[in-house]
Amino acid sequence: MKIYRHVPPKSVKRGLLERAIAWHAQAKYFGGLSPAIKRQLAEIAGGLSNGDIAASRSTDAQNPTAVMSARSGNFVPTTSLAAGTRLIREWHGRNHSVDVIEEGFVFEGRTYSSLSAIAREITGTRWSGPRFFGL
Repeated sequence: MKIYRHVPPKSVKRGLLERAIAWHAQAKYFGGLSPAIKRQLAEIAGGLSNGDIAASRSTDAQNPTAVMSARSGNFVPTTSLAAGTRLIREWHGRNHSVDVIEEGFVFEGRTYSSLSAIAREITGTRWSGPRFFGL
């Protein structure tokens, strides 16, 4: 109650309140969100209030953002990768490299439309491609 200066809603469960208090304490100690992240969140919130499906898009390869999925209505993390970027991942003692091109991704001489298809090719199981490559 002291941190947020009001009584929490009755519908909020204890675990969520504990995590919120922990986040607040960490933010106070470490400085909270960067101005860039605050701007991104404001853009996303503005897009949602206007009814936009794609709340925000990033052209910076190092700057992941969130886009609302039209199918599920949930936020999906996305990363824009510039053509010419090379992704390298070690899997079971072997290095795998993927080159980003305008049309998609090149892995072992074949062009793929998604990183997830490449991750599936490497592992033999369904993986999130961006998660597999650490994006």
